[in-house]
Amino acid sequence: NEMDILLDSWGLFSMCMSTCGCYFSTSSQRSRQFYSDPLDAVKDIPNGATVLVGGFGLCGIPENLINSLLKTGVKSLTAVSNNAGVDDFGLGLLLQTKQIKRMISSYVGENVEFERQYLSGELEVELTPQGTLAERIRAGGAGVPAFFTATGYGTLIQEGGSPIKYNKDGTIAIASEPREVREFNGRHYIMEKSITGDFALVKAWKADKAGNVIFRKTARNFNQPMCKAAKITIVEVEEIVDVGTFAAEDIHIPSIYVHRIVKGDSYEKRIERRTVKKGQAENPKPKKDSDIVRERIIRRAALEFEDGMYANLGIGIPMLASNFIKPDITVHLQSENGILGLVTLHKLPFNNLICKETVTVLPGAAYFSSDDSFAMIRGGHINLTMLGAMQVSKYGDLANWMIPGKMVKGMGGAMDLVASAGTKVVVTMEHSAKGDKHKILEKCNLPLTGKQCVDRIITEKAVFDVDKDKGLTLIEVWEGLTPDDIKKCTGTDFEVNETIELQKRIIILNTLHHTVCNIAHCDILLHTKPSNTYLNEN
Repeated sequence: NEMDILLDSWGLFSMCMSTCGCYFSTSSQRSRQFYSDPLDAVKDIPNGATVLVGGFGLCGIPENLINSLLKTGVKSLTAVSNNAGVDDFGLGLLLQTKQIKRMISSYVGENVEFERQYLSGELEVELTPQGTLAERIRAGGAGVPAFFTATGYGTLIQEGGSPIKYNKDGTIAIASEPREVREFNGRHYIMEKSITGDFALVKAWKADKAGNVIFRKTARNFNQPMCKAAKITIVEVEEIVDVGTFAAEDIHIPSIYVHRIVKGDSYEKRIERRTVKKGQAENPKPKKDSDIVRERIIRRAALEFEDGMYANLGIGIPMLASNFIKPDITVHLQSENGILGLVTLHKLPFNNLICKETVTVLPGAAYFSSDDSFAMIRGGHINLTMLGAMQVSKYGDLANWMIPGKMVKGMGGAMDLVASAGTKVVVTMEHSAKGDKHKILEKCNLPLTGKQCVDRIITEKAVFDVDKDKGLTLIEVWEGLTPDDIKKCTGTDFEVNETIELQKRIIILNTLHHTVCNIAHCDILLHTKPSNTYLNEN
């Protein structure tokens, strides 16, 4: 019968396997190559190659592989990376030697040479929103040629014309192309094409001898999606371990994506802004007028936090506002580089990287990759985003990423953050620029970060609510100021809330209340008894 035939066939098959010495294996026939010298792993990268380079800022960058590219002298590279390190570290080293022809990045940051080469026409730069960059890479690794996103609609990203390369006289030599636009469920989306590379240079924590890889904390960032999006993925690790050291469910990158593995001998792991716990007896420096203005904005911004909220905070004033979260509420802070559940209070020790600084994570926190981070953001899972601005228009347009031909920091993750329909967008900024130039205008004259995206503006003088159809409404003014004072320093008209006087008193009282709460919170964190005398007196 059929069962007997099947058993006889299996017996014959087993005998043949035994005789010829063959066996089945669930591992790939393609063996991974292990290198002790990173130079050997990258020496076949040719001129003109497209190279995906992992890392976020200086966190999780493939230091040894980048240094080896310096030695090979390869030129005319297209480097795809969130940023280019700093002038003397990371990809900044390859910029110094002019080995990179084009950067595809989201952020220039404080890399002076990067900005100089771009503005002088020596370097091509395709600035891409950070979440879009992560998704373009993820899509490339998944075989998806293109996708639609709301990020960048109404900006130069959608319209085209963003400078990719300047002529020496400051005119635009190469401009970005416009994106295809489609409407889904009443919202506009633009089409973005995926990114793949010839090579990916990745930094991981450990690899086993089968080629499986794990990352440590925030070093997943762009490393994880880049592993999957290149023809040849080269991973440098701190340790190579035996197969079975990792539980199968704990592996971040399966061996199928990994082609070459290098054990790095030394790592500098430089931190741009090392922040440590300050001594309690340290005397605070006298406050400047600018410090007082910033603190006023910071304390008012902290009133935006609500219990249970998930929030993403920009560099500077927004992040500092987290130091004044009420002690009786819980706010879950999310960072684009892959943390949910961080804290920035300077009363705690620091051990992880966000933006450019060290931070601490709370119990229950989670780490993830950049593509997962922006899935949270674009998907509307973040309740509040708070960020700075160069300009805001009457109807909520935001500009905060470049001054054409003069200054470019890149949009980073801002375009993605303000494009989410389910996220409240709060702008914190000084009311006027240098020379008392208006920052709140009828219409922005700088390239937009987002169109009709701002919900509230907080300055040291006033607070405005923004309606995308009706415009601005003044809801709060600082003590000693009147709506007429605000009109004189604002570059557009606005409505005045009928309860403005009440709001004025509320903001003063709330600011005082937050001073008390913050002191009590710090006392609690230091495991000392809160100062009841101070609380009662105020």
